Amino acid sequence: MPGSLSIDQLAAQVLRLAGGALAARIEGNGRRPVSGVATLEQAAADQLSFLANPRYRRSAAATGAGALVLSEADRAALFPAGSPSCVLIVCEAPYAWFAFAAQALAVPASPSVGTAAGAVVHPAARVDPSSAIGPLAVIDEGAVIGAAAQIGAGCYVGRQVRIGEGTRLHPGARIYDGCRIGARCILHAGCVIGADGFGFAPFQGQWVKIPQTGGVVIGDDVEVGAGTTIDRGAIGDTIIEEGVKIDNQVQIGHNCRIGAHSAIAGCVGIAGSTTVGRRCQLGGAAMIQGHITIADDSVISGATAITRDIRQAGFYTGIYPFMRNREWERNAVLLRHLDELRERIRRLEASVRAQPAESDR
Repeated sequence: MPGSLSIDQLAAQVLRLAGGALAARIEGNGRRPVSGVATLEQAAADQLSFLANPRYRRSAAATGAGALVLSEADRAALFPAGSPSCVLIVCEAPYAWFAFAAQALAVPASPSVGTAAGAVVHPAARVDPSSAIGPLAVIDEGAVIGAAAQIGAGCYVGRQVRIGEGTRLHPGARIYDGCRIGARCILHAGCVIGADGFGFAPFQGQWVKIPQTGGVVIGDDVEVGAGTTIDRGAIGDTIIEEGVKIDNQVQIGHNCRIGAHSAIAGCVGIAGSTTVGRRCQLGGAAMIQGHITIADDSVISGATAITRDIRQAGFYTGIYPFMRNREWERNAVLLRHLDELRERIRRLEASVRAQPAESDR
């Protein structure tokens, strides 16, 4: 089968992709071929699926997958009497193992190397001959396109932009002048890198534009979702460090710094000059005020409004005020019973008023 691997071969590939840090125990026929991945409910005999949440144990027990990735605890819970018909791949991090396996099994499309008809490449641009420039793409003056890069149809790469080796711009991505994109990045359709930040000074009831003279610097192995915008710096650059993963429809303001390997879910808004630490997780639609710092390894729940610095890593939740998630959950329980508590207080107050005063006794 095109793109298929035996389970033993797949395990070796995963170990290599994970830098040797994700070993697994194979129970069953390691020579069995798998050609793709699928959900527990839809997987067929030539496909791989995974179990990472105990809530789906029933689906895992009934899966038609040829191979199943799961933890030691789930293996013991599901198959205490022995192995099922499918091959079991037992490891500490099933979801991560599955992700690496999906990479190994994916058959990437082979773009046509060279410049497509209708693309416009400025004579002063440098385009590596191993790269692919799609139809109607524009590569402006002084831009540099690295080896094996892919510039999709209708993309714009501005003046003096640098695109790293193996980076892919999906159709319609826009990279403004002077921005730098690292190696092996993925920028999805409609994202805009390097538009002006929201910089205006109030003067006599009007707004005076502040020229945005910085750029955007994106590190290696970053992914930027469709429709996401990352503003250029007003003075100095907006920095997205290596390994950051950004979902669709995210706004990152000018002069922000996003720490390495952080993950930002859809519709998050980050105002200017904010520093997000390394390995942070920002839930969907979280709102981050400008000019603040968020500590490394912080987790922000969806729709949470962060209005002051977070100096200590933790799990934070809430609209106003935000607080540690555990505290917010306790307060939320009280809010749910607020009307009941009010009535109890009223009855207690009425009872106190009805009691005779000490002087009347």
